[in-house]
Amino acid sequence: MNVLLVYAHPEPRSLNGSLRNFAVRRLEDAGHIVEVSDLYAMKWKAPLDADDSTKRSVDTPFNPSLDSKHAFENGLQTRDIALEQDKLRWADTLILQFPLWWFSMPAILKGWVERVYAYGFAYGVGEHSDARWGDRYGEGTLAGKRAMLIVTAGGWASHYGPRGINGPMDDILFPIQHGILYYPGFDVLPPFVIYRTSRIDEASFSTICESLGERLDKLSQTAPIPFRPQNAGAYDIPELTLRADVSPDRTGFAVHVASD
Repeated sequence: MNVLLVYAHPEPRSLNGSLRNFAVRRLEDAGHIVEVSDLYAMKWKAPLDADDSTKRSVDTPFNPSLDSKHAFENGLQTRDIALEQDKLRWADTLILQFPLWWFSMPAILKGWVERVYAYGFAYGVGEHSDARWGDRYGEGTLAGKRAMLIVTAGGWASHYGPRGINGPMDDILFPIQHGILYYPGFDVLPPFVIYRTSRIDEASFSTICESLGERLDKLSQTAPIPFRPQNAGAYDIPELTLRADVSPDRTGFAVHVASD
């Protein structure tokens, strides 16, 4: 299996750096081919802007979506963007590894998504009509591939529990898992989350690696999160709301995960 690990932490000697090294070794020892995009080491340009096209008219205002579409369709994307898109086409599985900073991914990783997910590559594909609203949420150019998050958090697990002060971790990660990953078609595996990172010693690190290794060993067998596909009948189109008879007593992020 081809695995792309997109890694976002500035310190290679950090917990994240050690976990990345372990993950790569474990995957390679199992016979997988691993490609790592180490965004800080690559000095990845985070902002999406007019410079992402190698040739554009300076007489027209910059339009993120339309400029992205034009560059993608006409081979005018900068080389760094095109190379990451090639990696995604190559990969059977994508792993995003990052520390949870201010309830989300580091800015450099968000910038990777914004620039690499070009119009026509990860969004804006398929028929848009009153009967179908594009190929997305379970369909799309990246359908058939798997994805998983490896996330570290400083807080206790209870802080991110169902009644924790920080909010449930599933809710915090929903925009990433459902939006960034499921939207263009990935089958999204449950995340691997490490809590209370400042208290991890050698013994607990060994235990974490054992658990992570088990998850990595089962990348191809683990059941994905059962997000509801957009175009399979559960949603009214073009309103894109769940039909009234689908989980009528539930609301919020969790309603988009099938439980029946």
